[in-house]
Amino acid sequence: MKPAPFAYHAPSTKAETLDMLAALDDARVLAGGQSLLPMMNLRLAGPTNLIDLNGVAELSGISREGDALVIGTMTRQRAAERSALVRAACPLLAEAMEHVGFQQTRNRGTVGGSIAHMDPTAEIPVAARALDAVLTVESAAGARRFPIAELAEGYLMTQIAPDEMLTRAELRLWPQGHGHAFEEVTRRGESFCVVCVAALALLDADGAFARLAVAIGGLAEAPVRLAGIEADLVGARADAEAFRAAGAAAGALEADEAPFAPPAYKRHLASVLTERALARAAARARRPAS
Repeated sequence: MKPAPFAYHAPSTKAETLDMLAALDDARVLAGGQSLLPMMNLRLAGPTNLIDLNGVAELSGISREGDALVIGTMTRQRAAERSALVRAACPLLAEAMEHVGFQQTRNRGTVGGSIAHMDPTAEIPVAARALDAVLTVESAAGARRFPIAELAEGYLMTQIAPDEMLTRAELRLWPQGHGHAFEEVTRRGESFCVVCVAALALLDADGAFARLAVAIGGLAEAPVRLAGIEADLVGARADAEAFRAAGAAAGALEADEAPFAPPAYKRHLASVLTERALARAAARARRPAS
């Protein structure tokens, strides 16, 4: 199939883009196109106006601002995957990026596009959830910031208004010496995950958890955090008992029905992958000097 007719717009600045979003009816922004264009071809999406962001250079870039890694919405996934800054300051994101689609799709797909699309099986939003990302969306009327936990409003639905677009994501960086891990199960290797887990761990001098974070994708309409078990395990030794407790907490979460993946199977995967990811993150963490 081919998409329904639409008007094509190619702004060259962010200001021009925001003016178009304010003035045009039924407009969608096009980033990498790896999700939107297939949906348009299948007539699952049919915007009257398509605004191509690929000429807006100011929306791309990776930088460090204090304790945050700031990524522009049009930053290519492949650029983030290969970035020395990302690998040094935010290795969880770099590892998660290696699981995203294929190299060919990562060459075109964008970090911001994946977050804004909010596919529950997408790896980037899961890593961003573990990293307590703060998002900035802008319109011609101004900008607003909110945590990624507040983004989703349903399956493939977000609180981004029709006249707004995501412009940047701020990922909260963890101290040097923390451990990280990303685990997932897919049906065909480099495809959409069934369930994926992002884990971060910081240990104290005695080998106990000083801080940890676990985010899980694929269970519901948006990534979820194991906030309760994260709090409970602080001060506990990072050992097999703690990893099993985290896995049990993940396995007790609600899971929705999906083709080829009933809820019980997804809960089982969440349990196994959480235990595995947290164990690997803890093994990578370095204890501070006594």
